[in-house]
Amino acid sequence: MAIENADQKAFWERFSEHWVTHQADLDGLMHPVLDRVLQRADLQPGQRVLDVGCGTGTSSLRAQKAVGAGGQIVGADISEPMLKRARHVGADTANVEFVTADVAYHAFAPERFDRVISRFGVMFFVDPLAAFTNIRKSMKPGARLSMACWSALDANPWFRIPMYAAKDRLGAPPPVDPDAPGPLAFRNIDRVNDILSAAGFDSIQADAEELFLTPPGDLDHVARHASMIGPAARAVEYFEATEDDFEAIVDSVRGAFSGFMQADGARVPARINFFTATAA
Repeated sequence: MAIENADQKAFWERFSEHWVTHQADLDGLMHPVLDRVLQRADLQPGQRVLDVGCGTGTSSLRAQKAVGAGGQIVGADISEPMLKRARHVGADTANVEFVTADVAYHAFAPERFDRVISRFGVMFFVDPLAAFTNIRKSMKPGARLSMACWSALDANPWFRIPMYAAKDRLGAPPPVDPDAPGPLAFRNIDRVNDILSAAGFDSIQADAEELFLTPPGDLDHVARHASMIGPAARAVEYFEATEDDFEAIVDSVRGAFSGFMQADGARVPARINFFTATAA
């Protein structure tokens, strides 16, 4: 792994415990997003697939069902704790391999993959152009990339509401470059299209789709989960928030999220950027 991405590895080592512990919550939240990534990928039996930022492995295992026994899935992630969970969950699944890798620099075999998928796994590259260039080299000519990224903050209350609740309680942490590695780094579709084009992709298609996220649990559970991740978590960590601080943040989020609760669970409106492209 290149030294410039050491900060990202350290970040995911800190926060991976949450992702492992709350795997079911996160998978439930993102289920509609993964459905759309896989639909756009158009996976076929026998294909080789690279899953970028596979995390705890749900996206890789879903892809395996589509490619069948004759296919192969490689799930790549920078977080060893999340991969440990993925290997455990997928232990009885054939033709799925999980590798610890920074895909910006990992030496994948050239022209190996028929498809590349990613559910929120590509916004954390220190050098996005280098990363997508390396990904494209691993793809067969004509292979398809399908990925999902968060759109703008104001269109995603899952992040916006907890962030402002934390800011009201704790203050604002130091500003960061909005294009720096992070969940919202690929909110600008034109920027991502330019990166993909420069990396050697063509037939690039992108759309910002309005949908509903489906976090499981009752109102209190959903509010607590939302307060533990994203920009709110950054503020809690930066200000070394107390338990009372955190409970105040959750209380604020709970009130704002009450309108998202329906008889069959939470439905949180979101805007997600979906991209497909072809390796030239």
